[in-house]
Amino acid sequence: MKIATFSTQNYDKQYLDEFNTGHEITYFEVPLNEQTAVLTNGFDAVCIFVNDQANEIVLKILAANGIKLIVLRCAGFNNVDIKTADQLGIPVVRVPAYSPEAVAEHAMALILTLNRKTHKAYNRIREGNFSLEKLMGFNLHERKVAVIGTGSIGKAFCRILRGFGCKVAAYDIYPDQDLKESGVIYSSLEETLADADIVSLHCPLTDSTRHLINEQTLKFFKQGAMLINTSRGGLVHTADAIEALKSGQLGSLGLDVYEQEADLFFRDFSEDIIQDDLIARLISFPNVLITSHQGFFTKEAMEQIAVTSFRNIDSFVKNEKLVNRVG
Repeated sequence: MKIATFSTQNYDKQYLDEFNTGHEITYFEVPLNEQTAVLTNGFDAVCIFVNDQANEIVLKILAANGIKLIVLRCAGFNNVDIKTADQLGIPVVRVPAYSPEAVAEHAMALILTLNRKTHKAYNRIREGNFSLEKLMGFNLHERKVAVIGTGSIGKAFCRILRGFGCKVAAYDIYPDQDLKESGVIYSSLEETLADADIVSLHCPLTDSTRHLINEQTLKFFKQGAMLINTSRGGLVHTADAIEALKSGQLGSLGLDVYEQEADLFFRDFSEDIIQDDLIARLISFPNVLITSHQGFFTKEAMEQIAVTSFRNIDSFVKNEKLVNRVG
């Protein structure tokens, strides 16, 4: 198949080229959106990532250009209008679980860094400052951590927390029996958030979870609790989180995703003025740590993304069942 691959970086090319099963790939650095969809003319399929847009307008352009398959090289699919894709007869396939441990481990890295302030210590030492003032953290052992969403990533994260000796509370509309048997306590969202020292988000972005963390739900948080989001930016109402940081309701915030990340992440703006006032405000807080959607970014995950993507494509070509189809 002739595949147009959007939002590609050098590392994407490296792994897609290595595990290519015989398809003709053209790489585009630009994201897929209403302006760039015209580039798909003459291709059989598109391969897209988390910040590419496949809304109704884009999908109709893809259909008119003869696109037969949409390949998501990620797990989330909130950026694709699945209903319209089905109506147009364009299957959408994804990589449902490329490396749950990669994202779960990154969530823990954010927690440890914010708590023990290793990023600040690193900068101090480089300047010859060996003081421990204002670097105090707290023991994770016996602390309550609220895990919102216990799919494959949330489950992996719970296992890590149990290794640290944390008290793990969870909220999910589909409780995991294995986690319950291991000691994870499921309850309502309000009860799960209450008295938690750390809240970590691991649920998908849907209509029901958009802005799950907002002015109202932040009131359920323990004063000074830490919030971690390595799932989808839209789960957190950013302006409300900023107000909670200012008031002290949130003690710290770790983000690997951001509501408006499509205009920022995966690109270098070091010589530019960032126009996004909300993220500029977040960056100014000493108790906020932001990484640019790198939770998935391990060697193992990149290999699995490439292997599964081509497996999905090959299944389509061979007219086999699309086990990773969305919708």
